Formats: sequence, C-alpha cells, structure tokens
Amino acid sequence: MTQSNARFVLDPDTGVTCPHCEREFALSAGFAKKALEGVEFASNDALAKLREEERQGAERRAQGVAAERDSAYQRSLAEVQKLAAQSFAPQIEALQRQLVETRAQALETIANESRQHAARSAAQGAQLQVLQAEQITLRQERQQLQDEKAAMALEVQRQVDAQTAGRDATVRAQEQERAALEKAELQKTIADMRSQLVEAQRKADQGSQQLQGEVLELAIEESLRRAFPLDAIEEVRKGQRGGDVLHRVVTRAGQEAGIILWETKRAKEWSPQWIPKLKENMRACGAVVGIVVTTPGVFPRGVQASTLFCAHEEVWVTQVTTAVGVAEALRTGLMDVHRQRAMAAGKGEKMEALYDYLTSAQFANRMRAVFEMFERMREELETERNVTQQRWARREKHLQTAKTQLLGLGGEIQGLAQQELPMLEMQPDEPE
Repeated sequence: MTQSNARFVLDPDTGVTCPHCEREFALSAGFAKKALEGVEFASNDALAKLREEERQGAERRAQGVAAERDSAYQRSLAEVQKLAAQSFAPQIEALQRQLVETRAQALETIANESRQHAARSAAQGAQLQVLQAEQITLRQERQQLQDEKAAMALEVQRQVDAQTAGRDATVRAQEQERAALEKAELQKTIADMRSQLVEAQRKADQGSQQLQGEVLELAIEESLRRAFPLDAIEEVRKGQRGGDVLHRVVTRAGQEAGIILWETKRAKEWSPQWIPKLKENMRACGAVVGIVVTTPGVFPRGVQASTLFCAHEEVWVTQVTTAVGVAEALRTGLMDVHRQRAMAAGKGEKMEALYDYLTSAQFANRMRAVFEMFERMREELETERNVTQQRWARREKHLQTAKTQLLGLGGEIQGLAQQELPMLEMQPDEPE
C-alpha cells in the first residue's frame, strides 16, 4: 500500500500534551476539534468503503468456492451415473419391465373393479327404479281406493237423498193432488148444488165416481191449457164417444202436428177394459197418442205401485202430478215428427235452392275471400319462417365462435399445466 492510499483511525478521546504548557487534554476538546470532526467523517467514509470492499471480496471468494464445488460434484455425479449405468443396467431394465407389468395388472384390476362397480351400480339403480315404480303404483292404488271409497260413499248418500227427496216429493204431490182434487170437488159440488140442490146432495152423499171423474177431467183440462197455450184443448161432451179431453198439438206456424187423446179414471183398482176402449176412441177421432190418467197407485198388473208413469199396450198411463211432464215429452216427439215430414216434403225444392246458391256469384266471392285469407296466412307464415331461420343462423354462428374460443382456452391451459392438469375433455366423443 502506498503512502497516498494509507488510511488511519484516531479515537476522539485520545490525550494530547501541549508543547508550551505541558497540559494534557483530549483531541475532541482542544484546538483540533474541527480537524477531528473532518477526520471522523473521513474515517467513517473510509470504514464504510473498506467494509463494502471486504464484503464483495468475500462474495467473490465464496462464489469461486461454490463454482469449484459444483464442478467437482457434477464430475463425480457423471462418473457415478456412468458406473451405475454400466453395473446396474440389467437390473434397471428388469425393474422397468416389472413396473410395466405391475402397472398393466393394476390397470386391468382397476378396470375390472370399475366394470363390476358399474354393473352393481346399474343393478342397484334398476332395482331402485323397480322399487320406486312399485311404491308409486301402490300409492296410486291406495289413492284410487280412497277416491273410489269416497265417491261410493258420496254416491250412496246422493241416492239416499234422492230417494228421500223423491218420496217426500211424491208424498207432497199426492197430498197436493188430494187437496186440489178435494177443493175442485168441493167447488164443483157447490156449483151443482146451486142448480140442482137435490141431485148434488145425492152425489155428495154417495161419493159418486162420476163426480170425481168430472173433477179430475176439469183439473187435467186446466193444467193443459196453462202449460200449452198454443194448443187446442177440447172437452168431449158427456154421452159423446172419444175419451174425455182432446189435445190438438199446434206448431207456432199454426199447423196441427198431431192429436193426443186423454182419458181420466178415478178408481181404486185398474180395469183391463180401459185400454181397448181408449184405442177404439183414438181410431175414431184420429188421435196419434193416448194417455190414461189415474189416481196414485192405480196401475196395470205387473207395474210397481210407486211408478209415476209407464207405457202399457202402446198407451201411456200416468198420474195427475206427472201428466203435464208426460204431455210435454210426447208433444216434443210429435213436433219433431211433423218437422221431419215438412222437411221431407220440401226436399226437392231445397236441393234446387242449394244448387242455385253453389253456382251463384255470391258463393264464388265467399270462396275467393276464404282463399285470399289462406294466402295471406301462408305469406305471414313464410315471413316468420325466414326471420326464424336468420335468427337460428346468427345463434349458430355465435355458438360456433364461443366453442372455438373455449377449445382454444382449454388447449392453452393444458399446454401451461402439462402433466399437472388432467386432460380437459372439451370435444364431444365421436360416434362409433
């Protein structure tokens, strides 16, 4: 080291003796204070530089030693690998083959276990589906049984209510009928008593069947006139053949559709002679339908006493309570028959009118309007189809672009991850 590059370090507390007074004092307390401050600054700077140079030299020496060690290690490792390759090559190949066989066996075992597990899973899934189906079937059957039970109970209750209501209605109707007949009979009795007091008294005492029949006949006439104001209700006079009431069914056009002959019988028992007599009267007056009106419970043999009306030997038998209903049904039938006859009578004229309409300009214009409407609908449908196809094409393009971007992203991820990431199955399986 040269004189110019020499460095020194002084302690500020170093003692110095004055050459004049021989007094001893520290350098930091005497005349050299400022010089010492400059020396201290220079000393600190020199110390920092010195320490940095020593640190760099130590690092260079350490790097050299590490490089020498690495070189020696690489040379030793290469020699060891060379010796190992020469000495253990057969063992390594045998181990590699054994590893390959073991890996193949393990893969086969895993594949077998996977197939067995898949088979068991499929069998268990099938069994589970069967059990679920059976459970669903059982629940449905149970629900169906409950519904049928509830429906049966409801139907039984309805039948009971209907029978009860029917009996009540029958009883009320019978009572009303008896009351109405008794009232009409009383009124008739009073009217006859005014004209012929002696004869009316005798009929009232004997309970004459003739009087009761007249009352029933008057009640039927009044009921028919109220129910069918357009029809002609005619009374058959006493001593004249032809039943009791002649009912002429008249249409709204004023045409006669048929005749219904009514015969009223107020007796305690059914008489087989009523039907032949009524049929003879029907032939005499040209009636189409004949009806016998009796008191409740009086019906031909073989008919239940609770029956309200029935057909017997091509003649209808009914009670007062159901007489108007039966007349309504028979009257509707007569009207339908009359209508069919009228239609059949003018069939040729209607066919000719239909032909004229089909060959007219009015029909052609209507057909042309219908065709134009269908043509307009077809054009609208064609427009909607074109718009839909364009929309589908745009969506297909978007899907193809998104698929391409997704496949590229998957490939980039696999390229970056290499073996650390399983292969992403981005492409659908090709059909076999």
